[in-house]
Amino acid sequence: MFFITLGILLYSFGYTAFVLPEQVVMGGVAGISALLFYAFGLPAGVSIWSLNFLMLLIAFRALTRQFTVRTVIGVTIMSVFVGTLQPIFQAFPLITAGEDKFMHVLIGGALAGGGLGLVFSHNGSTGGTDIIIALLNKHFRMSFGRAMQLIDITIISSSYFLFHSMETIVYGIAFTLIASYVCDYVINGNRQTVQFLIISKKYDDIADKINQRVHRGVTLIEGKGWYSKSEVNILVVLARKYESQEVFNYIKRIDPDALVSQTFCHGVFGEGFDKIK
Repeated sequence: MFFITLGILLYSFGYTAFVLPEQVVMGGVAGISALLFYAFGLPAGVSIWSLNFLMLLIAFRALTRQFTVRTVIGVTIMSVFVGTLQPIFQAFPLITAGEDKFMHVLIGGALAGGGLGLVFSHNGSTGGTDIIIALLNKHFRMSFGRAMQLIDITIISSSYFLFHSMETIVYGIAFTLIASYVCDYVINGNRQTVQFLIISKKYDDIADKINQRVHRGVTLIEGKGWYSKSEVNILVVLARKYESQEVFNYIKRIDPDALVSQTFCHGVFGEGFDKIK
């Protein structure tokens, strides 16, 4: 709950301090709330809670109880933060609107994406258009990715009818891309894993060091060099990205002439790594 609350606070700060003053419309319920605020002056915190509650009522039968409870908690916390921060930044602006719009969108997107990354990585939920996406997926067999793109593009493009500006649409797309990238980075940053293939005559010493000092498993594969026709022993090691330099240090210390291949893995699941979900 601490990290979920912190994540929502980061998102709310970026949204109210950097995005709303620049009149940028992004995807999701936050984008619809921004449109309602620009057009009618309706507080964004009220809109976020009302729209999410309405969608939960519509999609109640299609959602699990756990998802519904987490969404209600997340949306309520977000509504409180946005409703509190928005009038503060209206009275005491943190930025000067229009002075450096792209930089403000960049900072707001990074804060929002980082906040969402914290929320999602700790099994939280902020509701939003995920509810509608679940309905589209169930009734029209539309993929989650395509449904999300369709909804976000529709919301962002609708800002043209209010501002009559293509620039606003471009900034909305930029915000969405930045937030998505940072969100993915926060979620997957700690999970980044590397795989080593090590060929060395001193394979046993290297394997012992990695086992004892890095505390990572080592698999020995017997191979044969096709050119030399000689037998070789190959070590396969999976380690976290932050452990890779330590592995290299031991290899270099034991056998500077070792042949080492390092590749990044999209995900490693099992003992010592992430659980299979």
